Amino acid sequence: MQSRFVFALTVLVLSAFPSAALEPASHFSDHMVLQRDANVPVWGKAEKRAMVKVSFAGQNKSTKANKAGEWRLQLDPLKASSRNRSMTISSAGKAKTIENVLVGEVWVGSGQSNMAGQAGRYAAKDHTLKKLIASAPYPSIRLMRGGPKPVWEEASEANVSRFSALAISFGEALHRQLDVPVGLIVGAVGGTPSHAWMPEEIFENSERCKKEIAEFAKTYDAVRAQKQHEAKLAAFEKAAAKAKAEGKKVRGRKPRPPVNPGESTRGGKTGGLFDRFIRSSSGYAIRGVLWDQGEAGSGILGLGQYSSMTELIRGWRELWGQGDFPFLFVQKPSGMGNAFSKKDPITREANAFTKALPDIRRIGVGKSRYIYTRLMLDNENAWMVPASDLGPQVHPINKWGYGNRAAQIALQKVYGTDIQAYGPVYASHRIEGDKVRVTFNESGAGLVAAHADSAQGFALSSDDGKWHWAKAKIAGKNSVVLSSGEVKKPKHVRYAYSGNRTWANLFNMEGLPALSFTTEEVDLSQR
Repeated sequence: MQSRFVFALTVLVLSAFPSAALEPASHFSDHMVLQRDANVPVWGKAEKRAMVKVSFAGQNKSTKANKAGEWRLQLDPLKASSRNRSMTISSAGKAKTIENVLVGEVWVGSGQSNMAGQAGRYAAKDHTLKKLIASAPYPSIRLMRGGPKPVWEEASEANVSRFSALAISFGEALHRQLDVPVGLIVGAVGGTPSHAWMPEEIFENSERCKKEIAEFAKTYDAVRAQKQHEAKLAAFEKAAAKAKAEGKKVRGRKPRPPVNPGESTRGGKTGGLFDRFIRSSSGYAIRGVLWDQGEAGSGILGLGQYSSMTELIRGWRELWGQGDFPFLFVQKPSGMGNAFSKKDPITREANAFTKALPDIRRIGVGKSRYIYTRLMLDNENAWMVPASDLGPQVHPINKWGYGNRAAQIALQKVYGTDIQAYGPVYASHRIEGDKVRVTFNESGAGLVAAHADSAQGFALSSDDGKWHWAKAKIAGKNSVVLSSGEVKKPKHVRYAYSGNRTWANLFNMEGLPALSFTTEEVDLSQR
């Protein structure tokens, strides 16, 4: 399956090349970074059935172009190198030389506005990011904007300012910690749903997507949806007419007509942005992907973000033909939790701790935050970047903090360093009479309650399904014992199961927050 997709991808990428030209694919250009310790595909266009030779770092690899002039070969794994070297591609008496080539770590960044936002835009309020920009150039960090005409650039001060604030913060942290070159390829567009980034062929052949949409369609009331649309449209037109009569600007957008289950609620083609910004990069050797998207959901009526992202991750990996490469994604919603310490530059924008627990009946549902934890737990080699303690808002200010938190996750889970990047993660629970013992992974040096004498944010329920706040006692390095006078026969446990979780205060001693969880079975489909 993978080989078929890779071949189809190669045909698509090469179709724009003149038939008699010797042209490598666009990503193979001056200043590029090649992925270390992995087979490195190189491809392009040459004369029909001509022999093509690629020479780099002492390797000489040859292949024969097919009858359409398309060719593809692989370099053997390369060691990291900051030395500028040349790659030569030759065929039929012609030669192309690619200069200033490094070998290191290559990551793709994608998503919506929090990935697309430029570093220069955030530097005024993010003083750590401002220092990062002021410290440019970074000769061993290379940047590329994905799209029809991608070009590698060295990370000069001007380029860093125009590049993704999140991606450059992530890449600079990796470069600083690993001391190897870093290449960053970014394709992201603000306000976009995940279906626009899911390859169309993956969506059309996804049994998961078909099943979820079909189940939604069973209870979808098209007549009611049309009536609701007509009411909204009438209200909009009335307000618009009034504004025009008064010489004022019309506010808002004309409501879109309802769509059928399985269709886009936002307009645009499924996979359209993938085709424009990412597809040409598919197959280029990378270490992994850093994703920041979720506010816009899936954008498909009847399809939830959990299934959409599960299939997107699977689809990208399938088309890349590089196995289950690491896929990091930022947790949504952003912020709305307290930090162990606001003196840490990564968590300085966090919300303040709220000691008083809210009315448990009115805290809202934590499903939108929890589905990202489940994405991590249910998908191999996919890692969530916890964001509850990094600062709130739709566009969080501290992009340096977000990028460095993502780098910490990569350093622990991808590169195997001894850094502790996660806070406590639910592992299991055991009912002990009227008490419940919860055990955690990622407890680090041990569990601790921040800002208060005891841990809070836990809730218990019995068979009646009613939730009550629980008293929590830390027991040993990785367990918490819970009890509630109102729950004599506990059945389920929750922690920080809400969008706003400023009152939840369980951390490990490394200062990282526990992830929200519930032991109830949660429907992760359309939200």
